[in-house]
Amino acid sequence: MFHKIMVPIDLAHRDRMETAITVAADIAKLYGAQVCYVGATTPTPGATAHTPQEYAAKLDAFARQEGVAHGHDVASHMVISHDPTADLDQDLVKAVDAVGADLVVMATHVPHIGDRLWPSNGGRLATHTKASVFLVRADASK
Repeated sequence: MFHKIMVPIDLAHRDRMETAITVAADIAKLYGAQVCYVGATTPTPGATAHTPQEYAAKLDAFARQEGVAHGHDVASHMVISHDPTADLDQDLVKAVDAVGADLVVMATHVPHIGDRLWPSNGGRLATHTKASVFLVRADASK
């Protein structure tokens, strides 16, 4: 049913994404799908990495670690964004096509009043891509 699962990852907050990561791994094992972890970084130094190359290496290491831990095929895809806060939705939509994902599994936040004004990242993906989107509530205790 699914062949390529895209999982957007924020390496600075991966501890909040454990549930979504586990769900993606379970689906990947069920269907023999590859999981592609997608992360966005800026071209300038940041808290997670000093260069895009360093970020790509960290994202790839994370993907390989998850593949070993969960026993599924993995890939990684880095997106360079000049303003991830403003451009993340658009960058994720492009990434779905770039990696050929037919399913996106992503962590989401607890809904709040701002969601009435600004659509969620998952909502944007569901309405602007052909991929199915599975939103997994983030662990509120972290």
